[in-house]
Amino acid sequence: MAGSSSSNPSSGPKILLAKPGLVSGGAVGGKFGRGEDETAPHVHPHPLRSRLPSLNLLSDSWDFHIDRFLPFLSENTEFTVVGVIGVPGVGKSSIMNELYGFDATSPGMLPPFPTLSEDTRAQAKHCTSGIEPRISAQRLLLLDTQPVFSSSVLAEIMRPDGSSTIPVLSGESLSAELALELMSIQLGVLLASICHVLLVVSDGVHDNKMWRLMSMVDLLKHGIPDPSSLTASNSQSSNLGSEKDKKDKANEGEEYMATPVFVHAKLQDQNCTPHTYEQLRKALAQYFSASSFVREKCGNVTKEPVEPGTQSSDALSTVPKLFLIPSKSGDDSPNAQYESYSSALWKLRDEVLSMNCPSFARTVSERDWLKNSAKIWELIKSSPIISEYSRMLQSSGMFRK
Repeated sequence: MAGSSSSNPSSGPKILLAKPGLVSGGAVGGKFGRGEDETAPHVHPHPLRSRLPSLNLLSDSWDFHIDRFLPFLSENTEFTVVGVIGVPGVGKSSIMNELYGFDATSPGMLPPFPTLSEDTRAQAKHCTSGIEPRISAQRLLLLDTQPVFSSSVLAEIMRPDGSSTIPVLSGESLSAELALELMSIQLGVLLASICHVLLVVSDGVHDNKMWRLMSMVDLLKHGIPDPSSLTASNSQSSNLGSEKDKKDKANEGEEYMATPVFVHAKLQDQNCTPHTYEQLRKALAQYFSASSFVREKCGNVTKEPVEPGTQSSDALSTVPKLFLIPSKSGDDSPNAQYESYSSALWKLRDEVLSMNCPSFARTVSERDWLKNSAKIWELIKSSPIISEYSRMLQSSGMFRK
């Protein structure tokens, strides 16, 4: 994987402090505003965080902006991109904070990704909007995203007549419900195109909405390149990188796809059993048996047991990695019958940081990765395949016109 962050999975990446006025995590103006820090004792957001601008990559108009985050990136080519996608309130930001190496016990430290506060939850709002990026000192680039299939996002984008305020497909006027569906697909396609690892987080053991979404992403992503493929001059770079370029180009015949890691969070203790894990893994194998996500060389296949009694069989040798995370209790007691919340997060973090995923088709720097990600976003918004799917949904009668 194109990153040095996986070389020492047992130790967390050091926190990279930003320049004054641009530290990680800030309030965002307009409807892409942040929620509050759940550790804050008051209703109002932390005063420091409320004064800081956001690094958000997506604007209110669903456009990709790189100017705020670009100064934090370099010409380094050894980096790893990890994205997350999931339904509301499932703990996506908490997982990303764990990957970042945030220590909640350190006094006066704000989490790089604000988590859902009780006040925000009571108002039925979401915490993260757009795409919030952070980068660690070990060049681990993390992308936290707004929830998919979210009623609070729907309420924000809906006009009184039911139409969407966001031009999701190059200016086409769509109903808010259809726009929300397409926004979820577009986020999934983007993350599958620009990340090395994609965490797909579901709520509970029976939620399969994220499975359906990723199956649709697999169908509609065709024709969308990875960020390195848009760097035309890369193959004519110095001879120092020629050997690596030749090795990278060997994989250009097949379309790039981020390596997915499926996470089912907020499980009750009785659902964290080895039997539940094995049954869910078999269902995952059957559901994605013909998917592009299932590739032996991706590093996402289960090669050793993750839970006791879950040895891989030949039939399940290409199952994407699966993790179960229990609900977070007040004291997170280590005496949980199967596994505690903290222990499950640590296990997920160690696995993600040690994964050996395929790199992009060519060598690309951090700065070029971001610039080309913006170009990929425009390709996604103008994708004829996604546009055709939108028209099919409209004609099906499932969504208002």
